[in-house]
Amino acid sequence: MAEKHMDRLPNRVVKRINRRFNSISADPYAGARKLSGDPAFRARVGDYRIIYDVDDRARTVTILGVRHRREAYR
Repeated sequence: MAEKHMDRLPNRVVKRINRRFNSISADPYAGARKLSGDPAFRARVGDYRIIYDVDDRARTVTILGVRHRREAYR
């Protein structure tokens, strides 16, 4: 689903988001905020938000979506 959202974004924004993906994979808790009422986290990249889930047991990060901030929390 995140790939579908990113196909519509400008290249410069996609590059910034990809850099943030790399930093999330290294440390998913650095610079992220937990969503209230949800086990997911969010990371800011300008006006866009990366919504993701962390599974500490499996040591995986699942990207749930990349959306503009006005649409991210709906």
